[in-house]
Amino acid sequence: MTNEGDFIRVIEDGPLPAAPEAAWKVAVIDDDPAVHEGTRFALYDYNLNGQGIEIISAHSAEEGRALMQAHSNIAVILLDVVMETDDAGLQLVDFIRTQLKNETVRIILRTGQPGQAPERRVIVDYDINDYKAKTELTADKLFTALTAALRGYQQLQRMLETRRGLEMIIEGASTLFDFKSMQRLAEGVLTQLATLINAECGGILVLRDSATEQEKYSILAGSGSYRHFAGTTSATALDPALRDAVNEAFRRHTHEFHPKLSVMYVKTGSGREVVVLLETQRPLTPTDRSLVEVFCSRLSIAFDNVILYEQLNDATVRLEERVRDRTRALTAANHRLTSQWIRLRRANEFKNEVLGTIAHDLKNPLAVILGRAEMLNELAEMSPVPFDKVREQLSHIRGSATQLTGMVNDLVTDAMMDALDISLRQESVDIAAILTDVVTANRALAERKRQSINLVAPPVRWATCDPDRLREAVDNILSNAIKYSPAGGKIELSMNGDEEYTVILVKDEGAGLSQEDLGRLFGRFQRLSAKPTAGESSTGLGLSIVKRIVELHGGTVAAESDGPGRGSTFTIRLPMVEAAP
Repeated sequence: MTNEGDFIRVIEDGPLPAAPEAAWKVAVIDDDPAVHEGTRFALYDYNLNGQGIEIISAHSAEEGRALMQAHSNIAVILLDVVMETDDAGLQLVDFIRTQLKNETVRIILRTGQPGQAPERRVIVDYDINDYKAKTELTADKLFTALTAALRGYQQLQRMLETRRGLEMIIEGASTLFDFKSMQRLAEGVLTQLATLINAECGGILVLRDSATEQEKYSILAGSGSYRHFAGTTSATALDPALRDAVNEAFRRHTHEFHPKLSVMYVKTGSGREVVVLLETQRPLTPTDRSLVEVFCSRLSIAFDNVILYEQLNDATVRLEERVRDRTRALTAANHRLTSQWIRLRRANEFKNEVLGTIAHDLKNPLAVILGRAEMLNELAEMSPVPFDKVREQLSHIRGSATQLTGMVNDLVTDAMMDALDISLRQESVDIAAILTDVVTANRALAERKRQSINLVAPPVRWATCDPDRLREAVDNILSNAIKYSPAGGKIELSMNGDEEYTVILVKDEGAGLSQEDLGRLFGRFQRLSAKPTAGESSTGLGLSIVKRIVELHGGTVAAESDGPGRGSTFTIRLPMVEAAP
C-alpha cells in the first residue's frame, strides 16, 4: 500500500504530461505486464522534434496481429520473441512484413532468452531493425534505440511520401500536357497541388504577361474559399493580404512558404508569369515543399504548351478564314469568268445574227440601186435621152438609198445603246412640240399610203428629258404604225398625263399582234407574224431601241392588241419631271 500511495503521490505532485496531439505511435507487444508498465514509465516524457509518443499495448502475438491490422500508422514495435510459443514474435514479424506488406514500421526485438533466438540468425532471416536483451535494455538504451528507430521511420515516411509525390507528378504531368485551355490547365494545377500535399486547401492561380504593369493580371482559377475569384481580371478584387502576397511574388520571383499560406512563382519560356497561392490548415512539411517545387518546375512547360496550342489554333483559324476568303474570291472570279464567257458567246451569236440580218436586209435595196444604175447607164446612151425615165430611175435609187440610210442608222443607234458610257442629254423641252415634229416628218410617208395621222395632245407639256432620244423613240413607233397599217388606214398619236407621269400612245388599225408577237416584241432582230403592207424592209431593231431609250428615262413601254387584224396600241409612260419653259 505504501508503494501504491507513493505512486499516487507522485502523480499528484508531478502528473505525467499529456501526449501532444500529433504523437508517434509505439506498440509494445509482450506477454509480461511488467514490461508494459516499465516501458510506459521509462518513456513518459519522451519527445522528438516536438512530438511525444502514444503507447499501444498487446499482450500476445495474436493481439499483435489485430493491433497491426487496426493501426497502419504505428512507427515502432517493441516486440517480445517468446510469447504463446517460442517463436511467436518472429512469426508476427513475418506476418507484418509479408502479409500486411508494412515495410516502414521499425521493429525492435526484446527477448529474455537470447539463446532461443540467436541474434545473428534472427537479424539475417527476419526484417528487424534492432535486437536487444531485456536485461541490457536500460531506460537510456531504450531511449536511444527508440530514437534511432523513430528517425529511421521518419526518413522512410519521407521517402515514401516523396516517391508517392513524384509518381503523382509524373502521372499528373501527362494530364497537364493534355489540357488545351488555359483555364482548364489552371484548374488542374490547383487540383493536383491539393492532391500532392494531401491536404484540404483553397487557392488561386494568377497569370500575367511579363510586360504588363504590376497588379494587372488574370486570375484563371480558384478553389475552396477562393473559388469566387476565378475569372477576375483586376487585382483590386482580391483581399489586401492576398493582393500583397501575389504582388510580392511577382516582385521577388521566388517561392514563399508561410505557416498557412504558400506562394509559388513560375516564369514560362514565353515570358508569362504564374503565381499559385495556397492556403492550408497545416504548414507544409519539408517533403511537401520539395514536391511542390518539383511540380512547379514542370508547370512552365505545361503553360507554354497551352500557349503554343492556342497560338497554333488561332493561326489555324486565321488560315482557314483566309482559305475561305480565297475560296470565295476564286469562286466569285470563276462566276465572273463564266458570266463573261456566256456574254462573249452571246455576243458572238449576236454578231452572227447581225451579219446575217445585214446581209439579208441590205441585199434588196442594194440590188435595186445596182439595177436602176444599170438602167440609167442604158438610158444615158439613148438619143435623145428620155429624161422622164431617167428621173423615174433616180427616184427609185433615192428611195432605196434612203431605206439603206435608215437601216444603217438603226444599226448605229443599237450599237451606241450598247455602250457602257451612254448618257442622256437632259434639258427642259415641250413634249407636245416634239410630237408635232414627229407627225410632220412622217406625214409624207403616210400620205403615200393614203393614211391619216391624227395628233391629240395639249398645246404645251413641259418636262425634262433628252429631246433627240425621245423623238427617236416616238418616231420609231409611229413609222412602224405606218409600215404595218393598210392603205387608207387611220393612225392616232396622243398624249395625256398627270403630276406623276406623261403618257404617249400610238394607235393604229393595222394587222395587229398575236400572243407570240407580244412576247418577243421588244427583242433584237425579231420578225413579227405580220408583214409590212407596202413591202417595206426592217432590221428588227426599232422597238428594242425604243425600249432602251424609255428605260433610260426611267419609264416603261408596252403594246396591246386584240389579236391579228384588229390593230395595236403602243404606250410610253415617262415619269414626270417638270421643268420651267
